[in-house]
Amino acid sequence: MNIDIQPILENDRILLRPLTPADFEALYQVASDEKIWEQHPKPDRYKKEVFSNFFDGAVESKGSFIIIDKSTGEFAGSTRFYDYDKDSNSIKIGYTFYATKYWGQGFNPMVKALMMDHIFQFVDTIYLEVGSYNKRSQIAVERLGAEKIREETIAYHGEAPRPNFVYAIRKEDYLNGKTKA
Repeated sequence: MNIDIQPILENDRILLRPLTPADFEALYQVASDEKIWEQHPKPDRYKKEVFSNFFDGAVESKGSFIIIDKSTGEFAGSTRFYDYDKDSNSIKIGYTFYATKYWGQGFNPMVKALMMDHIFQFVDTIYLEVGSYNKRSQIAVERLGAEKIREETIAYHGEAPRPNFVYAIRKEDYLNGKTKA
């Protein structure tokens, strides 16, 4: 089965389109806010040289999206699909961040619903990895109905390994309304 992990996805408020190298400067304008990264495993990602490594990994993943607020045309953030595993028929969603003005505005559940509606046509389980100190993201993932299943040490794109929690959302639960996205 051929899975498209970088389609164009949209609803009336949000457009997810594939990330391209040309998006660096505009996305960095969002990512340069220190507050976004304060609980993140890599809290200095607001620095251009550090964000550049993150961005390169996002482009190389071939599953990353720009999140666009359709009412303004502004970049609201970024997210991605990654690490598809054929044997377990699973994929990960993560590396999501939003401009602070979009926090608490319902963007995350809408973005994740677009992504899950698409990807659950192909996989049975979605995993989400969240930094163990990132309480804000843990709450956001738990609000989606994800179940915390383990703790792992994860290294990103040449960076030092850091502790993360791994959450799961199963297709059956999503389709039966047991999750909240």
